[in-house]
Amino acid sequence: METVFNTENITTKTTSVKLAMLFVLCFVGNMFAGVVSTLMSVYLPVVVKELQGSQTASRLDNMSAYINSVFIFGWTAGGLLWGVIGDLAGRKVSLLLSIACLGLFTLLISMSDQWWEIMTCRFLSGVGAGGLLVISFTLISEVWPEKTRAVYTGILSISIPVGIFSAGAINYLVSSWRQGFMVGIIPIVVAAIGYWMINESGLWLKDHEAHVRDHSPGIVFHRSNLKTLLIGSVVFGTMLIGLWAIFLWLPTWIQSLLTTDANKERGISMMFMGMGGLTGGFISGWVVNLLGLRRSLILSFVVCSVVSFILFKTNTTFSGMVYIEIAFLALFFGISQGVLSLYIPLLFPTSIRATATGLCFNIGRFFTGLAVLGVGALETTLGGYSNALFIFSLVFVIGLIAMLVIKDIQAGTQSVKP
Repeated sequence: METVFNTENITTKTTSVKLAMLFVLCFVGNMFAGVVSTLMSVYLPVVVKELQGSQTASRLDNMSAYINSVFIFGWTAGGLLWGVIGDLAGRKVSLLLSIACLGLFTLLISMSDQWWEIMTCRFLSGVGAGGLLVISFTLISEVWPEKTRAVYTGILSISIPVGIFSAGAINYLVSSWRQGFMVGIIPIVVAAIGYWMINESGLWLKDHEAHVRDHSPGIVFHRSNLKTLLIGSVVFGTMLIGLWAIFLWLPTWIQSLLTTDANKERGISMMFMGMGGLTGGFISGWVVNLLGLRRSLILSFVVCSVVSFILFKTNTTFSGMVYIEIAFLALFFGISQGVLSLYIPLLFPTSIRATATGLCFNIGRFFTGLAVLGVGALETTLGGYSNALFIFSLVFVIGLIAMLVIKDIQAGTQSVKP
């Protein structure tokens, strides 16, 4: 019989150890999702040189946009696919298989000799990363004690920024991109160990046994769920679009402010972005406990809207203030991700939670992929990266409006209150 997580017996030593193991596995898995999301960007110039020969700066920008976008599209597909699998087959199996998928196709990139092979593996590694994000937060929301759930969800949300930082460290320590992508071995090993180390969600098992005939993926689109699904998708998607458009094109924008090589400034800017995100995610649980879920999200959207305007519309030359503004923006990026990671799963009943969370996490991600391409495409039309990035940051205003409209959403036995 499958061993399960039982939050009613949370005080027992065995259950506590199992929960700790689950948290470590989810943190490490999502950390490597962050590593993989960034690793190609830092190695891209040498990858292109080896596989494509000499390329113009314009051509390199285009290829960078394509390869970043294909990963995001894979992430979107994975979030949707593994969410359905998580509701149908269980949280444990979908979590472990998504981690293994992430690791396997990252490892295969190191063995690729053709550009199409890298693009394919990049897409499929994104599939693994997207599923891992959805299932890990869904599972934590079901098995973790309510008293400390917000704090630990917030801490878990910093795993991806830790991975992004780690990708820079890998690039610094390992000059060969093929050796760098061999890091994919680690998630594969983690998934294998997790098979014996973690349990299935008791809440999912209980619900699945009670409604075994009602677990059709199409139920998520029933009219009783559509309003919540739409609101969740808008709120999560708007923050996601703004975050990724800014994150992926920030170094290019920094370079556009300077007439000389800005290698140092780009590097420091990304460090401030990473550290701000880490700090924000880490403190997000305490912010939720202080302000509540809804007010925490409203604050995040307000600050991101205002700081984006200041950052991209008032800086025509580079100064030290840019670092401070980036750090402040990233701080509230991090807070929003921690809050949203808790907020979204709790909107839905257990039977459709993973599928619905996957949709909310990833409908916006499709448009995020288009936004990543769109910033590069609109840069010339709009007269520079400052204008292009500011236009895309206006999605924060849309998210803010959605949060102001929301009063209280009831979903099954769960309630997300103001």
